[in-house]
Amino acid sequence: MAPEMNGRPKSTSVNIPSQAVKNLTVEEMYNKEKYDLSTMKEGDVFKMLDTKKEGLNDDQIKERLEKFGHNRLDEKTQSPIIQFLLFMWNPLSWVMEAAAVVAIAVSNGGGRAPDWEDFVGIILLLLANSIIGFIEQRNAGSAVKSLMKSLAPEAKVKRNGQWKVIDAAELVPGDIIGIKLGDVVPADGRLIVEQGDISIDQAALTGESLPVDKKHGDEIFSGSICKQGEGEAVVIGTGVNTFFGRAAKLVGSANDEVGHLQTILAKIGNFCIVAIGIFIIAEIFVMYAGFRYSYRRGINNILVLLIGGIPIAMPTVLSVTLAIGARQLSEHKAIVTHVTAIEELAAVTILCSDKTGTLTLNRLVVDKDTIKKYADIGSGEIIRYAAIASRLEHPDAIDTCIISTFGDKDKVRDGIQELDFKPFNPTIKRTEITYKETKDGSVHRISKGMSHTILDLCTRDKTDQQIKQLNADVDEFAGRGLRALAVAIEDVPSGEKDGKGNGFKLIGLLPIYDPPREDTKETIERALELGKYLFYILVPIFMI
Repeated sequence: MAPEMNGRPKSTSVNIPSQAVKNLTVEEMYNKEKYDLSTMKEGDVFKMLDTKKEGLNDDQIKERLEKFGHNRLDEKTQSPIIQFLLFMWNPLSWVMEAAAVVAIAVSNGGGRAPDWEDFVGIILLLLANSIIGFIEQRNAGSAVKSLMKSLAPEAKVKRNGQWKVIDAAELVPGDIIGIKLGDVVPADGRLIVEQGDISIDQAALTGESLPVDKKHGDEIFSGSICKQGEGEAVVIGTGVNTFFGRAAKLVGSANDEVGHLQTILAKIGNFCIVAIGIFIIAEIFVMYAGFRYSYRRGINNILVLLIGGIPIAMPTVLSVTLAIGARQLSEHKAIVTHVTAIEELAAVTILCSDKTGTLTLNRLVVDKDTIKKYADIGSGEIIRYAAIASRLEHPDAIDTCIISTFGDKDKVRDGIQELDFKPFNPTIKRTEITYKETKDGSVHRISKGMSHTILDLCTRDKTDQQIKQLNADVDEFAGRGLRALAVAIEDVPSGEKDGKGNGFKLIGLLPIYDPPREDTKETIERALELGKYLFYILVPIFMI
């Protein structure tokens, strides 16, 4: 099923069996049709995991490490020797190996030495093919390792009632973890304590450039980053039982698939084996029964048939070609999981691409040329007012965008004194600042946020025509793929921080977008020229 990445699923009640975490298997615990730890009520989560807000004790930790394993993505390992020998285990190699045996063993007769030249040549070709494939396979980038690097190396956890910092790999279901600004979430969990508004950057999972607001009871995902606030969460999934882990498992499973060219090569090898076998049998009867050839002369002819009847260099050429392609992909920062990646990429007819961070820069900017104005005020002043109403310390993505558009962060609030600031939160869906002008002592209040939230807030100079115009402008922005950020201002005649204003007045609408990368146009054009069908995934959902 697809987990709720942005929404807040309704909590559900379930019948929790006694000592569930001990008596149920790992597969039973993570069977979401029976026990969905991401949606069940908080009390049921604590009961299911047999934990409490003071954390687990030492005995529980030991038991769960043995049952659930460490909080990491285990990569399949294979002996280098076995991996090397597997490159010699395919139909074409079998025929070459049979030819080598004939050259060194069977052909030793008629008073002549074994055919060492052919034997050495065949063995060198086999070794060259295997060495090239082995080296490229070992050097190819590992997708699982790449995913592991983005996981948090350490975690703040409460155990036996005491906070401590441990290796994130030691976390187990039921642990109580703490997260704060800048932390990478070390495991899947449910928020149980929040201090301030918590925002989580889930771009690595969803491709969405804006952080997602999280409230008490919401699920947080391993590998995401805390962009605002602090909180505590109970761990509900570790290692491969996290959303991140299931995604990594799917990526890792791609290594088990045999490439199309490898399949064709195997079919060619099988055909060669059958064809050569038929001709050898026929040749034996013709040479020895019909023409009465000597033993050594007949063996030499059979050896010629064995070596000449197969495309000896084909595995080597294929390995070299795929290795060069895989190496070129890795030079372009592409994760190469297998040397056949270049072959699979060449066979693509439909290309599904995430937009954010792939085709775009994953950095919001204001389109200054299309700012909408609803008052006698310049675009520069609208940007300045929006910057004043932004958080300067630890700004979110929108505030960062506005401040960078204004220019110098240190000059945003020159000439004013902040009296009160309300950061963005999902309840009011806007920011608000009350400030005093140092030159004349006048007090003003600015708010910026979602267009219709700001419009509902405005009471001064608000007309039906303005409402229609705002709606039309928002629709225009949406049609161009732009976000709309409205800005409003009011005066506070009393001069008090909490004084009543004379009514907010809508002054402008800022278009915000994530600009495309410089090479996006060229990339899309090249893909279309190659006959690829392109699909852009704006809000990807992982079905796991």
